[in-house]
Amino acid sequence: MQIKWLDDLLAIAELKNFSRAAEVRCVTQSALSRRIRSLEEWVGVELVDRGTYPVQLTAAGVTFCEEGREALAGLLRLRSTLREVERMPGRSIQVTAGHSLSMTFLPKWLSQFQQHNEQFNARVVAANIHDAVIALEEGSCDLMMVYHHPLAPILLNPERFGSLTLGHDAFIPLCAANDRGEPLFRLPGSSGKPVPYLAYTATTFLGRVADIVIKNGPAPVVLERCYEADMAMLLMRMAIEGYGVAWLPQSAVVDEMERGLLVRAGGEEWSTRLEIRSYCAIANQNPTMRNLWKTLESASLRLLTAAIQNQEMTPKAS
Repeated sequence: MQIKWLDDLLAIAELKNFSRAAEVRCVTQSALSRRIRSLEEWVGVELVDRGTYPVQLTAAGVTFCEEGREALAGLLRLRSTLREVERMPGRSIQVTAGHSLSMTFLPKWLSQFQQHNEQFNARVVAANIHDAVIALEEGSCDLMMVYHHPLAPILLNPERFGSLTLGHDAFIPLCAANDRGEPLFRLPGSSGKPVPYLAYTATTFLGRVADIVIKNGPAPVVLERCYEADMAMLLMRMAIEGYGVAWLPQSAVVDEMERGLLVRAGGEEWSTRLEIRSYCAIANQNPTMRNLWKTLESASLRLLTAAIQNQEMTPKAS
């Protein structure tokens, strides 16, 4: 049995809806259903009554949830105790960041932040958003740093977790260039000449955002899915080699664009804006994390105040 299966069942017990539970668990509804089936096969009985609406647990499911919740809580407490022993010495925080952000935004942000604030040690783990959220919810990290998009939100309980905006990034379609510096492929493509598409796997956050951009584009797009990966850096390498078009965070490809290795395969209408967000558990008691969060809150408040003042000073058209 996998622990994530129990988390899936707990989400269904709370939300009583497979679709909403899948959103919270950051997986597709079909993937969630398969995992619940796997759990039921492991237990040997049905745990979810699929003949009711809203969805209800069976009597066995209720018992399994109650016992499983206690067992899981005990395991998490034990893990927290063991990890505390292995925590980095001195002032330190544990950071879980999205794969792309851990290699692009995070190193620069840490350097700039510590130039003007107290120094601290950081242990960084790169993860997909699903695993990052689990790490935050289970207390495995002090700070989570991930991308956010309004049409693909991360559903965290605001009573348990605070969030702050650290910056923004463009999410743009890119491909290799020909000898004249022009894109090898252009959106939206046509039935006679579809655009080879370097796609994210279905359960990734950036894959969901790419689907949103494509769906809301200015024209029907004709793509031929020829490669899939769960990390932007893998898609970037394939794009550079001329295999097709990939939607990538601009911060991850600045050097490649400046060197002409990658060019835009479409205009601004095929792009969107990503927010870089940090998350912290409100109950987090790590003093280094608390001081860091207070500093970030103060900086965020100053930026908001300045933006409001600029709006007030801007002349309004009569």
